[in-house]
Amino acid sequence: MPSYVVEGGHVLSGTVRPAGNKNAALPALAATVLASEPVVIDNIPRIRDVETLLEIIEALGADVEWTGPGQVSVNASGVERGRPDPRLAERIRASILLAGPLLARFGRVDLPPPGGDVIGRRRLDTHFLAFERLGARVVLNDGFRVEADHLRGADMFLDEPSVTATENAVMAAVLAEGQTRIRNAAAEPHVQDLCGLLNAMGARIRGIGTGTLDIEGVPALGGARFRIGGDHIETGSFIGLAAVTGSAITIADAPVEHMDSALIGFRRLGVECTVEGTLIHVHGDRPHRIQRDAFGHVPKVDDGPWPAFPADLTSIALVTATQCDGTVLIHEKMFESRMFFTDKLVSMGAQIILCDPHRAVVVGPAPLRGATVESPDIRAGMGLLIAALGAQGTSTIRNVGQIERGYEAIDERLRGIGAHIERRLPDE
Repeated sequence: MPSYVVEGGHVLSGTVRPAGNKNAALPALAATVLASEPVVIDNIPRIRDVETLLEIIEALGADVEWTGPGQVSVNASGVERGRPDPRLAERIRASILLAGPLLARFGRVDLPPPGGDVIGRRRLDTHFLAFERLGARVVLNDGFRVEADHLRGADMFLDEPSVTATENAVMAAVLAEGQTRIRNAAAEPHVQDLCGLLNAMGARIRGIGTGTLDIEGVPALGGARFRIGGDHIETGSFIGLAAVTGSAITIADAPVEHMDSALIGFRRLGVECTVEGTLIHVHGDRPHRIQRDAFGHVPKVDDGPWPAFPADLTSIALVTATQCDGTVLIHEKMFESRMFFTDKLVSMGAQIILCDPHRAVVVGPAPLRGATVESPDIRAGMGLLIAALGAQGTSTIRNVGQIERGYEAIDERLRGIGAHIERRLPDE
């Protein structure tokens, strides 16, 4: 597994652009399995999770081709009923997104338990609830099998606004007979992009961007061309990077319409940004003073379902807080293992008290020093990379394949704004 060797303490400057939304690219690619004609998707990040999902789709019989920078063409007309390769499916969480399309197209799907980040329990019950409401039967074995003689539209209330469960429910419902209403649906930008793509393919989905989706089933879906949006999580990561390194940088082509809650969260940490069209100017070179709540109470940054502060940015917010003046509570409500990388930050000099699996109190600013650490998951890994770039001395970050699952060519792009980072293979 490659590693990054990072020389910290350098001020960055210039312009950086977020790649396409990873969490939109994966369901969009899964949705191509529903089409009888080629589907072309633009702004796809070339990252490990995307490459793995494309391998799975290709092994099912689809023709897959990178037709340009960030552009993928998938012709799934040749896909046959079969079980996705378990060896590949177990590598990524996104393999679960094939359940809805394969069920809708063939009436049956067999999948092993999905892989992905170890950030806590990630239940599948909401997926099964949705499939059962559409008339399917679920059988649990070493993985799971879902089958249906005929999918029929239904009114369903999801027991939690799960993003992937909403996406699977939508992809199954677009070919179900009749009307489907999904209540308590997730509304994240990536869910919106998936629904937009499906409508471009001929689906009939209303209520996009809200917690209630109304779907009128259609007999078949065809080809389309669609561009997914920029990654709001990557954009937030760059905001944190500027703050931790004391840098003024500009984020171009930012998904500004999806940044409200993130900007509020960073402002609570004292990180100011100016929005100008699709540009976000991050004033990381200014002092960052954590804003106390009314009457002097300790503030908190906490996540929640969209449009609240994104769970995927809590790791970045925590690292950012180590370099801000004051005390703040970071409360990650959704995943009980995401905070466990704080011991690595403490080894670098951060002042953090881990209260329980979901809450950490951060006192800053604390000078960071270089260290050798290992990336446990995508977002914590990016947080550790940001910490290393803000630390004095040299750091080695191991297991960076985790980071590269979600951030395209991140070492190259950060070097473009002045970061001192070298990617090394194990034998170097």
